[in-house]
Amino acid sequence: MAATMQCYIVSAEEEIYSGRVAMLSATGTIGELGILPGHAPLLTGIRPGPVKLRDENGEEDVFFASGGYLEIQPGIVTVLADTALRADDIDEAAAIEARQEAERALSEAAAELDYGRVEAQLAAASAQQRTLDELRKIRR
Repeated sequence: MAATMQCYIVSAEEEIYSGRVAMLSATGTIGELGILPGHAPLLTGIRPGPVKLRDENGEEDVFFASGGYLEIQPGIVTVLADTALRADDIDEAAAIEARQEAERALSEAAAELDYGRVEAQLAAASAQQRTLDELRKIRR
């Protein structure tokens, strides 16, 4: 039996995941993070994108987090996300459309355009697509 830690993925609305994992990986504000049991306590921001979990049997699962925080305590890792979804629940067509719409808005930049909002939409749509790509990799 592999060493595991308790993992929680929660959004502002609900708990998305609760279970034992052997590893968690995500993109932090300072770079890629790989969390294994026994990791030192840490609190860091996470960027929008995939959060990958591996259970004690080596099976992987992928979630999308729109940003938030990763907290590591002895034996427990928690992803506190603004929005979180199982990768299977992402509407790929809607993500592609949102990305194209944001790119179009940036290219047709008008003076009244809210660049921050459009760039955030583009980042979220791109992150959802990266999450779907990660899901496809583990299902091959």
